[in-house]
Amino acid sequence: MNDIEPEAIMALLIPILAIVFGCSIPLLAIFLSYRKRKAIYELHHKERMAAIEKGIDLPPLPESFFKDNEEQPKEKNPRGSVLTGMVWFFIGLGLGVWWYTDHASYAGLALIPMGIGIAYIFYYILEGRKAPTPGSIQSEASGEQS
Repeated sequence: MNDIEPEAIMALLIPILAIVFGCSIPLLAIFLSYRKRKAIYELHHKERMAAIEKGIDLPPLPESFFKDNEEQPKEKNPRGSVLTGMVWFFIGLGLGVWWYTDHASYAGLALIPMGIGIAYIFYYILEGRKAPTPGSIQSEASGEQS
């Protein structure tokens, strides 16, 4: 009676599956993060209970124990701006050459990523050289002691 074509069914299933999977992946990530934190707390509690039973003095819990790793801001490495700048610059250069050979009227648009790349490189020149890297701090400290 009602002949539904397989193409029409697939056309309806694709957006439905995309929405379902798109919503379930973040929920799965939240659930797995919760399980990981719960297991860490349980192991730490067991370790503390074993130490108490043996009569070992316990140090206080560090503040970082109760914070998520995602909450702590990562330190920005200024040397990464050189790589980012070079990538943007060469993307712009490649687009400029391609647009100039095929569509000369669009070649000016390549100046946008090239400008972004040059800005990152200037940022490194101005700020990146000022900030010491963690390895150089340790080598300076060990050099002063000897």
